[in-house]
Amino acid sequence: MFNKINNKLVPLKGHYFLWNAGTGPVVPFLSTYAKQLGFSSSTVGVMYTVMPFMGMIAKPLFGAIADRYKCQKIIFLTFILVTAAAFLATFYSPTIEPERKIGFACDNSFTSLHTCVNNITVSDCAVTNLQSQIKENSTVRCDLTCPMSDNHWSTICEHWGVSSYCNNAMWSDRLSFQVDIKMWYTEQIGDCVYLRVSNAIFEDGAEHYPNCRDSAHRIFATCDMRCDSVAINEMVEQPQLDDSEVYGAYQFWLLFLFMIIGWVGQAIVVSVTDAVCFEMLDNKPQRYGVQRCFGALGWGLSTVIAGLLMDSFSNSSSSVKNYTSVFYMACGILLLDFIVSYKLNYTQKKMSTNILRDVGLLLTNFRIVIFMLFCIFIGMCTGLVWNFLFWLIEYLAENQEGCDFMTWIKTLQGLVGAVQCLLGELPLFFLSGWILKRIGHVNAISLILLVIGIRFVLYSVIKNPWWFLPVELTNGVTFGHQIRTIFRHKESLVVPPGGIN
Repeated sequence: MFNKINNKLVPLKGHYFLWNAGTGPVVPFLSTYAKQLGFSSSTVGVMYTVMPFMGMIAKPLFGAIADRYKCQKIIFLTFILVTAAAFLATFYSPTIEPERKIGFACDNSFTSLHTCVNNITVSDCAVTNLQSQIKENSTVRCDLTCPMSDNHWSTICEHWGVSSYCNNAMWSDRLSFQVDIKMWYTEQIGDCVYLRVSNAIFEDGAEHYPNCRDSAHRIFATCDMRCDSVAINEMVEQPQLDDSEVYGAYQFWLLFLFMIIGWVGQAIVVSVTDAVCFEMLDNKPQRYGVQRCFGALGWGLSTVIAGLLMDSFSNSSSSVKNYTSVFYMACGILLLDFIVSYKLNYTQKKMSTNILRDVGLLLTNFRIVIFMLFCIFIGMCTGLVWNFLFWLIEYLAENQEGCDFMTWIKTLQGLVGAVQCLLGELPLFFLSGWILKRIGHVNAISLILLVIGIRFVLYSVIKNPWWFLPVELTNGVTFGHQIRTIFRHKESLVVPPGGIN
């Protein structure tokens, strides 16, 4: 058995495995990562509309450079490192801090913080999470910054007993101070949550009771807040910028730039690697699926591990997931991929002397044009799955599975990725040749369109996100079968000698 192994192709198999294992922990989770940073679905949709076009431009550009200077190996080695660097930059890019607004009410009954301000919508899960944190005699301290009027200053000076503010010259339009909240008094009335304030702490460090004894000295204000309770902070968090304002924030453009660089890096590596693979296979292009199946294996294993890591290292009382482990995991594997890929025993021989002429030659073939249209439509559908399936899973989990869904949501998403690759794609890399011989290319394309249509219908009716697991078995037809259709019979599409990369 082992004497049949082509040692020359072992590093190529290793590259496919490690490359996909290195991108798998990050790429499918990027849209939900952007969601966690506070970007809306429309903003993320714009990002994922632009990125493929950047990749589409980069592929022929660097393919031409690779052909002109015979440097395919150097290019894909370089962009392995570029992709790893882009992942780290994406993780460490500055984020737009959310607003945390809270109502401050001091009247003749008691002083409280409440959420009935600023159009704050508190989800039932946020309230449930907060109530689960309430323990007997527990106290939370919060920093408040509130707008002030002359009446407010007078109340603080005369009724709260803070004599240091009795000089009018010290009054300003805002005041920063701390309050202690007695958590066992927390209650929900209608859509509002009320938190009882026990005392206030000012610059002198002394505790003062925020007393408002009569209607003339009541204080009502909307304040900025940050507490030492994750549950309270997350309950009142709101995006600081709406969709029309976010495009003016430098944080958005930095994140977008790093994501574009990562996308372009992946596009170039995948494209050039496939060109390298076919040249190394020489007169056996049908063996492409055997090499590429190692990529499906790497992606499937890494996504499920990434999901488990995120759930394991995240705070169970928080709706914010910890992505640190998966970004570092991805970068470590990509560095290992660089080392393995460096050992590829490969010398570029074929090249395209005039890429524009070669592409133009392809476009004169009606079959090629129809096939390209098919790829565009499939790409549009695949883009929805890749970029928003995990977003849909989180939405359904929150609405159908109760408030503890955050403890396992990333594990489920990782399992979805594993089923797509290990049980969907992997078998089809071996079976697709047999299928193509029996039904032909045209029928195979029709089958792909039919199955992806059924897949989308199932997405629209499923309520329990765990039922997505069997649905993802169809990924083998809509992705693995499709790739094999394109590449295994590459020569039947009259591709130019050097390929179009």
